[in-house]
Amino acid sequence: MKKIVFILFLVSSFVGFSQEDAWVYFKDKPNAATYLSNPLTMLSQRALDRRNAQGITLDISDVPIYQPYIDEITASTGITVKAKSKWMNCLHIRGSQTDINALKLVSSVLSIDFADKTLNSPSNKTKAKLRFKPVKKTMESAISFDYGSSSNQIQMLNGHLLHQADYTGSGKIIAVLDAGFPGVDTAQPFQRLRDNSQILGGYNYVTKSSDFYSGATHGTAVLSLMGGFTVGQLIGTAPDAQYYLYITEDDASENPVEESNWVEAAEEADRVGADIITSSLGYFGYDDPSYGHTYSDMTGNAAFASKGANIAFGKGMVVLASAGNEGATAEPHVGVPAEALNVIAVGAVKADESYALFSSIGPRFDGRVKPDVMAQGQNPYVYTNGTINNGGSGTSYSCPILAGMVACLWQALPAKNAQQIKQLILQSSDNFADPAVKSRSQYGYGIPDFSLALSNGLSVTAFSKSDFVVYPNPTNDSISVTLSNGSVVKTIAIYTVLGQKVLEKNISTQSPTISLKSLNSGIYFYKIESKDFSKSGKIIKQ
Repeated sequence: MKKIVFILFLVSSFVGFSQEDAWVYFKDKPNAATYLSNPLTMLSQRALDRRNAQGITLDISDVPIYQPYIDEITASTGITVKAKSKWMNCLHIRGSQTDINALKLVSSVLSIDFADKTLNSPSNKTKAKLRFKPVKKTMESAISFDYGSSSNQIQMLNGHLLHQADYTGSGKIIAVLDAGFPGVDTAQPFQRLRDNSQILGGYNYVTKSSDFYSGATHGTAVLSLMGGFTVGQLIGTAPDAQYYLYITEDDASENPVEESNWVEAAEEADRVGADIITSSLGYFGYDDPSYGHTYSDMTGNAAFASKGANIAFGKGMVVLASAGNEGATAEPHVGVPAEALNVIAVGAVKADESYALFSSIGPRFDGRVKPDVMAQGQNPYVYTNGTINNGGSGTSYSCPILAGMVACLWQALPAKNAQQIKQLILQSSDNFADPAVKSRSQYGYGIPDFSLALSNGLSVTAFSKSDFVVYPNPTNDSISVTLSNGSVVKTIAIYTVLGQKVLEKNISTQSPTISLKSLNSGIYFYKIESKDFSKSGKIIKQ
């Protein structure tokens, strides 16, 4: 009898005092005006330059969390602070449900969001335990790399043509968010990075230390696909880019704090002035099934890391993430943060450009296209386990292969903003205009042609006085037209492929958005006109 009572006591104690994860959001940032008046106290000059170049203004999300608020939560009974996000003005905390709920009485607290969604509402959905781990125009030649065995994974993207034109990522900074980078400080494939001081720094958000040459070897392999340089065996897609290395993933477990680590690292990438974030990590289910996401959560801006990724894009960085390796499982869809609206989700193909069966599929729950693009993820050549080999596969590999090429393209088109770079990549892809050829749920927009993207990007520069961008394209509900400063009112007309005009509207800097909700899905053509300017193009309505 005593034994039974003891067991019941343990069960009741566990129910009352088990640890939960949650986000606590604050109402304001009392010191915002001081920071916004002194931007170098919160962002590096390079970050400010990147923002200025893209016309992105500073706002309250750039201001750090008010330190007294952090101190108050840290000192609260039973609460451990695990991570923080200035963009969302919140802390990731851990404690009992009772102690976390007690924080609602703190005057600075706006709201609390439990990772276990059943604690936020009466809904009590059953969530399957789904683990998603990281495998988690013609140019005169200036450079000719001996790619060796790695040639296919670069040539598939026509990346070698950019390299030959001396676009190798120089001047661009890539932030790599992963599970660890052991050996990057010693191994031969990274000697060139070390000799040229291309590794700018990093941080370990799991151990809260500066020891980023540690953790799982996954990030080491990922970095080799961009920055690796072993003549005749492996040349990365961005051998002359610079890198920050951030450990956000605890390879020993799956917990929502890793999403918070991801966002905190993305904020640091923004602060130091990174141009690109690449992440071969993804989240769907967790060790505790009550924390897991469901397919209905995949709407582009619901999950914490997806929100952070979208904000990162809004700060002027191109964000890429692995689509995932769940294509052959019961839950095959693209996970977090790849499902985010503004993230380039990269799926995997084989060396012959056919779909790799493990690559996670789309669409997102709201019907939008995911993955976005594809690259070789099945058996590419990569540095792993101390050797260069093609023994591994995963969207973890296709993502950095493509991310490196983004750096090369942006180096070639330095006046473009993040939105324009992303759109050029999508429009260059082989499944962009004709999704009937390949399943869009598997291939997305297909395999990009970076030579074509560069050619298209250069052609736009001819319209310097009345430069514009139509985005997003493809679109679901509406399009926006960005106009250069001082542009006069222009007219946009939308035509069917048979030449029938179906929509016409005046556009200006004050009213740049055009609703396409009245149009059926399909391919249309637009024509923008003014007194001294006319430009046509194609738009896809999903």
